[in-house]
Amino acid sequence: MEESMYTPEKVKLENASINYTKLVQTSAFRQLLRQKRNFILPCSLFFMAFYFTLPILTAYTTVLNQPAFASMTWAWIFAFAQFVMTWALCIFYTRRASKFDRLVETIKKEAALKED
Repeated sequence: MEESMYTPEKVKLENASINYTKLVQTSAFRQLLRQKRNFILPCSLFFMAFYFTLPILTAYTTVLNQPAFASMTWAWIFAFAQFVMTWALCIFYTRRASKFDRLVETIKKEAALKED
């Protein structure tokens, strides 16, 4: 059986050597938080608006009842687009998260150098 990269002892030793109070006050950490907020907030707002538009439009209007292709209405196309949008946001977030992870690694290395 393969040994885990993060054993409880290793995590405990790594965490013990980092001064988190100083870490959260660094400009690199604040930059990470700012970048994450500037990414997550607009994406979340877009997702919520796009998601709730379908039930609102179908419940209170007839705009999506118009035929789009043959007997398929715009409501079905909008519903399918929600699946596409969800996958697209997941892919977009995964790519962006890898950049956040690299920035976290940089912050951790800087914190380790300052502690030495």
